[in-house]
Amino acid sequence: MPATDPYFVRLTPQAHAYVQPDGGWCLNNAGVVSDGGQTLLVDTAATERRALLLREAVAANGLPLPGTLVNTHHHGDHTYGNGVFAPGAAVVAHEVCRDEQLAAGHQLHLVWPETEFGEVPVVAPAVTYRERMTVHVGEVEVHILHPGVAHTKGDSVIHLPAQGVVFTGDIVFQGGTPFLANGSLAGSLRALDVLRSLDAEVVVPGHGPVTDPSAYDATERYLRYVDELARAGHAKGLTPLETAQGADLGDFAELRESERLVANIHRAYAELDGEPEGSELDVAAVFGDMVAMNGGRHVACHA
Repeated sequence: MPATDPYFVRLTPQAHAYVQPDGGWCLNNAGVVSDGGQTLLVDTAATERRALLLREAVAANGLPLPGTLVNTHHHGDHTYGNGVFAPGAAVVAHEVCRDEQLAAGHQLHLVWPETEFGEVPVVAPAVTYRERMTVHVGEVEVHILHPGVAHTKGDSVIHLPAQGVVFTGDIVFQGGTPFLANGSLAGSLRALDVLRSLDAEVVVPGHGPVTDPSAYDATERYLRYVDELARAGHAKGLTPLETAQGADLGDFAELRESERLVANIHRAYAELDGEPEGSELDVAAVFGDMVAMNGGRHVACHA
């Protein structure tokens, strides 16, 4: 099977991951929780075609189509496929995720106009929560909790305590560079502590292969690196781009989408300037700087 083909991973008898290699821009993961009679889906996909493949994979593994769909956050790669599963599935998310999704609309169409997204109506959550909620999928207890502002303002973590599995959304990118443009550096560090407190042995990241809690330490090392870079550059009066271009990535150069460094420095600068966590950045400036970091090439959606 080519490395680019999505694949289904059986984590426990009740929990599965749907992984889309290589986890780069627009290639997210989904989760499937089922007792054989009922199914809960975690996230969808960036395009109609990919969401249909996800639906086919659920059915091919002998599982019912989902009656509940949980979005970990509002970004289109995790929500554009909602319509493929609606109206049969009730969409659940944090209350801020609903607001962000409605405000964003088809934002990815503007960023990647050349991508064939297909028919992807905005299907916002019909059920929202503020701090945490519990959903029962037959005998499987699913905890949905808000870790605070992290990757976005409306993140959700999905935890299966009895199965020892957690779906982190984009708080964790396994093998990829974290992305904080819509969230918070300080908040992401706090969110990692929330994830650690769950004590799950199996970690399904938002992008990249299934992993374990060592991913939290790896993510934290990168975030601490960004914090140090930003503090030094900010003190010198450098722009985020100047700070990023002068950085030595070291071991972090092996991560996909290294151009995200400058977006993360933009976020860190905003926090150093006293802006609220999750405050809106200048999207054109952030993506323009990522293009500069990418050798003048527009970052590509791989969906």
